[in-house]
Amino acid sequence: MKPRPVMKNVEQEPTMSRTASPDFGEEFRDDLRPLPGAPAAPATTRAGQGNAAARRVLSAEELSPLTQLSDARSLAAVALTVGVSSAAIAIGLALWPSPWVLVSVLVLGVQHHAFFILAHEAAHYRLLGHRGCNDVLGRAIGMAGGISMCTYRVIHRLHHNHLYGPEDPDTAIHGGYPRGVAYLWNKLAQDVAGWNAWKTYAYFFGAPAIQDDDGSGRSQKLLNDTSAGLRHAARIDRLWVIAAQLALPLACLALGGWRGLAQYAVLWLLPLLTVLQPILRLRAICEHGAVTDLGSPLTAARSNLTGRARSGRLGDTLLNLAGRALLFPHHVNHHLEHHLYPAVPHYHLPRLHRLLADKGALDRAEVRDLSDTLHRIFAPSPARVARRPSMTETT
Repeated sequence: MKPRPVMKNVEQEPTMSRTASPDFGEEFRDDLRPLPGAPAAPATTRAGQGNAAARRVLSAEELSPLTQLSDARSLAAVALTVGVSSAAIAIGLALWPSPWVLVSVLVLGVQHHAFFILAHEAAHYRLLGHRGCNDVLGRAIGMAGGISMCTYRVIHRLHHNHLYGPEDPDTAIHGGYPRGVAYLWNKLAQDVAGWNAWKTYAYFFGAPAIQDDDGSGRSQKLLNDTSAGLRHAARIDRLWVIAAQLALPLACLALGGWRGLAQYAVLWLLPLLTVLQPILRLRAICEHGAVTDLGSPLTAARSNLTGRARSGRLGDTLLNLAGRALLFPHHVNHHLEHHLYPAVPHYHLPRLHRLLADKGALDRAEVRDLSDTLHRIFAPSPARVARRPSMTETT
């Protein structure tokens, strides 16, 4: 029988934050799989050999400050996103019904994504130090965008605990790349048109795209690992999200009449259904698509640089900076580090990245300029390249 990957509960780390440790069935586990072909327990390990090796280069003293939560920094991140969104709404209302309102729509779509990243932090119990306050704020953030944070927590545990395995619900989104230039552009065009928005919200309401071809009911069996409390919270949260999404347009109608309802549809709903959708897809594919090796989060997850480019080219640096503004808010570009240490909040991820890099743990990891990542995920499908006739065949 093939041995199962060794999983370690993040709450077993020697240094934890003020947040109460989640019970079994609520935790996000650290995946300690070595790279394929590596011995299960080598006598000596070099930095970068696998996830477990990368974790060994950090001592408890080095890890301790990185797992500490700062309510002030989290609230500052929330305030920044709320502030930019409020300004975009105010400008849109002031310019209404000018075509320049579309600028506000674009900005709000980007900020909806930033709100989602903050809800993701709450799903990991990393937004606020008090568990109850963390969940209340996380649920409110998700609710405004039509997302059930508690349901997402249930689904997202499967992604972390079964990365790129048959039980990973996100593989259907980012797996199999590169799939061809036309394929990805077609998907992104559908997203911009809003055709795929229903799939996004079905996912966040608990319908992850897990393949179950053998009829074994694996999707449901996986949820047996989820605590009853977590599932109950998800059911209640979904009802609150539905209530909020019904109340928002009714409130706008009551306060502003049909004009207020139209403004709600254009300035809030339209960015959710259109601008947000390609951002969610492209970021997910940049994080996991066209990776080099699925054996470890060092190579099955990718960190995309958002500062000075490794290549040294100005164009690549500008693209990295554009990625920070449009695709990777709140340090979410450090996705490899997030899988390696899910207990580290977003504002400590840059420091964690530098620490791992200084120790050589990321030497062979998936850390790339955004231009390099885009080149890989937009590459022709390997199968299509293999089918191309050679010069001798065409002559």
